[in-house]
Amino acid sequence: MQWFGRRESSNTEDGSASGGRGFALGGGVIGIIAAAIYYFTGIDPSAVLNGVNQQGGQQGNNKEVVADTKEKKFAKVVFADTEDVWNKLFQQNGRIYQEPVLHFYQEAVSTACGTAGAEVGPFYCPGDQKIYLDLSFFKELSDKFGAAGDFAQAYVIAHEVGHHVQYLLGVSQKMDEARQRLSKEEYNKLSVKLELQADFYAGVWAYYEKNVKNVLDPGDIEEALNAAHQIGDDRLQKEFQGEVHPDSFTHGTSAQRMYWFKKGFETGDPKQGNTFAAADLE
Repeated sequence: MQWFGRRESSNTEDGSASGGRGFALGGGVIGIIAAAIYYFTGIDPSAVLNGVNQQGGQQGNNKEVVADTKEKKFAKVVFADTEDVWNKLFQQNGRIYQEPVLHFYQEAVSTACGTAGAEVGPFYCPGDQKIYLDLSFFKELSDKFGAAGDFAQAYVIAHEVGHHVQYLLGVSQKMDEARQRLSKEEYNKLSVKLELQADFYAGVWAYYEKNVKNVLDPGDIEEALNAAHQIGDDRLQKEFQGEVHPDSFTHGTSAQRMYWFKKGFETGDPKQGNTFAAADLE
């Protein structure tokens, strides 16, 4: 992706956790499995892991500044591009895009959704409309999950921005209501549709990166598709648990995630991404 020297988003901030209510993942194999399955979690990561209510956490005094590295500058450029694309798309539909904030942290961070550790991976918190990112995740994305390349990283950020789009459109609120009345298995099915729609929105963003901004390099889309494949529920469960349990899927299979990202990239039309109405998600 051609990013060097381009506009960096000003909607960014730094800070790590300094108290507040939180959660922890177990060590050893169990911790690895939990982290793998819940990477790219969408709304309310603390609720996924320990039932903390979306609005129940308290933000700590986040002060620690994350070093201004190449990876950080890259993330800021990608975030700026998501601002450009979604501002345009919302404006075309007579709406105002309320830009989220990209929060960089190290090891742990206090949020309106609770206190999260880096094990959770990048996540979006609707309580404060911020996307949280520990940049060390990108090394794990490449080394542990076999998803190398700068556009694999860009896909991660665009996916989380997709969750913010869902929040602005009221989808996240409906999901929170559904959580209160559905069984775990029934809610997981809706969660898969939520995540696949975020993948679709990431693909829509990629469409504009290629066809409007003209900043993609050969192989970029393949990097994103590979990342989508590597973090599919079926592949992760098979690798880390040795067997697959479809009833526990929360993000979709590798095939589903690739399909919906590719559909977004090929159409560039947000209206084509109603995964909740799709009879066959693939």
